[in-house]
Amino acid sequence: MAASPHTAPARADQQTRPAPAPGALSLDARLTAAEAAMTVRLDEAAVAHEVRTAHISTEPVDLADVITVPLTPTLQPQQLPATPVAALLQRARARMEADGWCAGVLTDESGAVCLLGAIRKEAGGDRSLEADAAAVVLDAIRCRFGDHIESVPAFNDAHDTGRIPLRMLDQAASLADARGV
Repeated sequence: MAASPHTAPARADQQTRPAPAPGALSLDARLTAAEAAMTVRLDEAAVAHEVRTAHISTEPVDLADVITVPLTPTLQPQQLPATPVAALLQRARARMEADGWCAGVLTDESGAVCLLGAIRKEAGGDRSLEADAAAVVLDAIRCRFGDHIESVPAFNDAHDTGRIPLRMLDQAASLADARGV
């Protein structure tokens, strides 16, 4: 086939690209379409993930809630606290576990108690014993969380669940026993 006078003959070292078929997409158009499809799929996956995990608590897990190690050998009977305040704090913890935890009031309409409400119920009207127990609880709280904690009720009301207030009753009972009060 002869070259027309207006076109130069093709050289052997030049690559020739085939012309795209009519209606076919270029590489850039196909990449853009693939990116749009992946964005839609990722958005759908994100929504599905949110739906599947909406019930999961976002509060950080404290290892003290997960790992429990007996402080005394299991063959020996558990020792009862030797001090009145430590015994009161253990009873208050048992009451809070049994009745439930609440915030904002000493005792709510269902009978659940806050830290101070549990101590008050278990003190049985002995205001001196109640005050000593509340002071030890506040000391235990400040030891763990800092001196900026104003009061036992303020600490109790700052939580969404009774998990940490219950643990603080345990720690306060150990502290009272160690102090001999």
